Amino acid sequence: MTEVVQRKVLVVEDDPDAAETVAIVLESEGYAVTRAQSAEEGLREVEAQRPDVIVLDIMMPSGTEGFHFVWSLRKNADERLREIPIIVLTAIHEKTRVRFYPDIEDPEYKPGEYLPVQAFLDKPATSEQLIGKIEEVLADAGSSAGSRQGGAAG
Repeated sequence: MTEVVQRKVLVVEDDPDAAETVAIVLESEGYAVTRAQSAEEGLREVEAQRPDVIVLDIMMPSGTEGFHFVWSLRKNADERLREIPIIVLTAIHEKTRVRFYPDIEDPEYKPGEYLPVQAFLDKPATSEQLIGKIEEVLADAGSSAGSRQGGAAG
């Protein structure tokens, strides 16, 4: 009998209702979900849980806390933690004039330079969009890990 390993997702979201909705969607697809309500709590959970992927809100109680979360994680001493894929799920485009996408180049930044995340979804995202993006990011992360390990599946 083969053991199925649950993929771990950390949801960093200050709105309890939004976090619960995301957790229900992910758990219904077989993911193990941990939640954090602030960037600081999220960083502690990354250390404790070592998730496979992070779903991150940008605008939290202290403003754009999500940006600080990304940069703190990307500077972590542990390479395995630094490389955890991040999917931004936010309403920043609806609530502010700030515009950014990780896969589009502009005159100042190359893709991924402004905010080194793997994907971006505007709220509200459908369940299908969220699950699809998580699966895509995890598949890409697996391919990258495999190529770093001499071609073996990671």
